[in-house]
Amino acid sequence: QVQLVESGGGLVQPGGSLRLSCVASGRTSSTFVMGWFRQAPGKEREFVSAIKWPAKYIYDTDAAKNRFGISGNDAQNTVYLRMDSLSPEHTAVYYCAAADSCSGSGCYVTTSYAYWGQGTQVTVST
Repeated sequence: QVQLVESGGGLVQPGGSLRLSCVASGRTSSTFVMGWFRQAPGKEREFVSAIKWPAKYIYDTDAAKNRFGISGNDAQNTVYLRMDSLSPEHTAVYYCAAADSCSGSGCYVTTSYAYWGQGTQVTVST
């Protein structure tokens, strides 16, 4: 069973930066996709970014490209999300998610990911 552990959330002022980390254990598949979703209060969980190995293909959104950057290490089963120029609208619980594989538009939806972390709170406020 794959387990995910996130870290790096916290309180940051508007305009600040954070880097989230997620480590997976129990992986058995040679292909693997790890990514990030977020859920703001009263809203649905939404896709942020993901990376698929071994090709290191990145799935992204236009909104994320401007402020967020995903990276990771296949051998260490680790994924990072760098977030810059944060604003209060980015306040949410950020979840690490993983799957043995995904394809195309399926990589953008929660139902494609079998494994989830517990979430880490990111609060952007003065």
